[in-house]
Amino acid sequence: LLKRREQSKRRPFSMGELKKILNVASEEWRGMILTGLYTGLRLGDVASLTWANIDLQNQQLSVATRKTGRNQILPIADPLLRHLETLEAGENPQQPLFPKACRQYDNGGHNGSLSKEFYQILVSAGLAQPRASTATGKGSSVRHAQNALSFHCLRHTATSLLKNAGVSDVVARDIIGHNSSAI
Repeated sequence: LLKRREQSKRRPFSMGELKKILNVASEEWRGMILTGLYTGLRLGDVASLTWANIDLQNQQLSVATRKTGRNQILPIADPLLRHLETLEAGENPQQPLFPKACRQYDNGGHNGSLSKEFYQILVSAGLAQPRASTATGKGSSVRHAQNALSFHCLRHTATSLLKNAGVSDVVARDIIGHNSSAI
C-alpha cells in the first residue's frame, strides 16, 4: 500500500506577498511568476513554454502538461498578455519564453535548481528564511522540509482568484488542470 502524503501546508499568496515577490524578481522570473499566477501551470511547464505555445492574437496559451500529459488551452489574462507583448519573440517559434529557466530545466530534467532560485526570491522579498548551510550535517541531497510558500503556491493562488471571481468549481478545476474536486 502507498502511504498518502500528509496534507500539503502550501497556501495561496496574498496580494501583498505577490507585490513583494514581483518587486524583487528579475525580469525573466517576473514573467514566470505572472505566467504561473494567471495560468496555474507548474514550474516545469512554465519554464518549458515556447512561442509556439502562445497565441497572442486569440489570447490563448496551449500546453501539454508534463506531469499529467493533459492538453490544455488556457486564456491569457490581460496582465499576462501585456507582459508577454513586451518580450522579444524572435523568428523561431520553438524559442523559449524564458530562455535561462528553460536551459536550467532541460539540463537537469527537473526543476530543483529553479525551485531553489524561487526560494531565494522569497528570501529577498522577506517571505522566507535563508536555508541553513550544509554545515548542519545535512547535505544538499537531503530533501528539504516542505515550505509553506513555493512556486506551487501560485496554483493555489490562481484557484483562489478564480473562485473569488465567481468562476464555477468545474471551470476552475479545468483551467488549473485538476481532475477531481478532492484536490
